[in-house]
Amino acid sequence: MIQTDILAMGAHPDDIELGCGGTLISHKMNGHSIVLVDLTYGEMGSRGNKEIRLQEAQTAAEIIGATQRMNMGFGDAFFTIDEKHIRELVRVIRHFRPRIVLCNAVSDRHPDHGRGSSLVSEACYYAGLEKISTQWTGSYQKPWRPDAVYHYIQYYDINPDLLVDISNTVDKKMAAVRAHASQFYNPLSKEPETIISQPEFLENILARSAYYGQYIGAAHAEGFTIERTLGVKNLFHLL
Repeated sequence: MIQTDILAMGAHPDDIELGCGGTLISHKMNGHSIVLVDLTYGEMGSRGNKEIRLQEAQTAAEIIGATQRMNMGFGDAFFTIDEKHIRELVRVIRHFRPRIVLCNAVSDRHPDHGRGSSLVSEACYYAGLEKISTQWTGSYQKPWRPDAVYHYIQYYDINPDLLVDISNTVDKKMAAVRAHASQFYNPLSKEPETIISQPEFLENILARSAYYGQYIGAAHAEGFTIERTLGVKNLFHLL
């Protein structure tokens, strides 16, 4: 039976890297298992295509050190929060049995992000209900509910409830981000320009992580919002 420490999900193939790549790499370096799940192939994006984005996603997963990366194949821009989609995610959650789930921002410029956030959050809850029956490769699954669901921050400037020091992994995070080369600045590209393909976009990602870092005395940090009150057994575990 699979037991995963962190299951990171994103609506599009580059969401995870941009939002929580440094956190994932840091935890991988500390011996934790990481699995990545993309809800869509990002096929409606202005740049790249399904095949290119899938290749880029696998390269980024190798940089992060993920045990596995899978794609749900939901319709980019058109997936909904309904029984079909929830059941599919419940199957995945029960299969990987994560302790922690990281997912999209609760609200964001791209509608898929907020919708994906809600879809994952609901699926995490329903995965713990005994009477929801699901199967994986022909075998019935046992209920499983993650200990915590944390939402990374994306385009909108949302006040974080939790900051994770990524000072030692920020360079590797940016390498994983740049693996999605079709989406970012390339002066030779003939594809349409987007907000994230502007040359300043990746600089802004670093600027935000530096901004978050100063609040905890670190060079760089990633921010998350939470669904339940955090608690510690020892005050010295806080930075």
